[in-house]
Amino acid sequence: MPFATADDGTMLYYADEGVGETILFLHEYGGDPRSWEPQVEAFSRTNRCIVTASRGYTPSGIPGDPAAYAHDIVAEDARAVLDHLDIDRAHVVGLSMGAYTGLMLALRHPDKVLTLTAASGGSGSHPEDNPGYRAESQRLADAIAAADAFPADDFANGPTRLQLKRKDIGAWEKFRDELAEHDVMGAAHVLRRIVGGRPSLYTFQDQLAASSTPVLFMVGDEDEPVLDINLWLKRTMPGAGLEVVPKSGHLLNLEEPAAFNLRIKRFHQWVAEGSWPLRDMSTVGFSGVAPAQDRA
Repeated sequence: MPFATADDGTMLYYADEGVGETILFLHEYGGDPRSWEPQVEAFSRTNRCIVTASRGYTPSGIPGDPAAYAHDIVAEDARAVLDHLDIDRAHVVGLSMGAYTGLMLALRHPDKVLTLTAASGGSGSHPEDNPGYRAESQRLADAIAAADAFPADDFANGPTRLQLKRKDIGAWEKFRDELAEHDVMGAAHVLRRIVGGRPSLYTFQDQLAASSTPVLFMVGDEDEPVLDINLWLKRTMPGAGLEVVPKSGHLLNLEEPAAFNLRIKRFHQWVAEGSWPLRDMSTVGFSGVAPAQDRA
């Protein structure tokens, strides 16, 4: 198996398939590299696809020290994989936890990120929700650590994942079965320290507003925890676009893989053609009733 080495020595598994411009795929908390199979199958025909397993997920290392898990550490892990492969710049595609990591990578190493597709990201970021989100994450992490196996049925039947079950029961069962294989201690550390311990995205407002990275935010209209934050991100980042997918939940890449892939391909094409301009931020907050601005 191929591995890169993180800054702290943790071994980071990656899969490498296809040739062309590189796409780095970053999975969600409930996923792992297998979650990206529908994307790798499609994109590896035209692109080099790098799929990582985050620390805490086999076959990557699972450090025993809780301090080895943090939002900034996993962003540097993504950078370390690119450096290991001598990849200067890559398209980055992240789902949920991976979307947050992709944003951190774009802020910390903007020269590394050609484009970012951030899907279903930002849970718990709203200032009113953040304290409760963090407390609930700690409670769930404690319960997972005390269990003999990961509670896959409970997670897979969550209100933002039932959309996959409704659309494709086979894909949902595969997701649930793979989720049940997750290492319990790794899952607890990740939930407690990375997912539940990360800062609200609102704390990065100034850096996000200063970013010129082309970003496609994508969210399902039934993924309630992330709807508001993605609208705020669209309003904050001048290089951002927002696509809201109707009748969809959290697992956008699995619910309708062909449509998800097409949205990314179209985004990449627009950027390559120079058709993804930075927004004139003076247009943010326009009420829709004032006359056109005098540009003279």
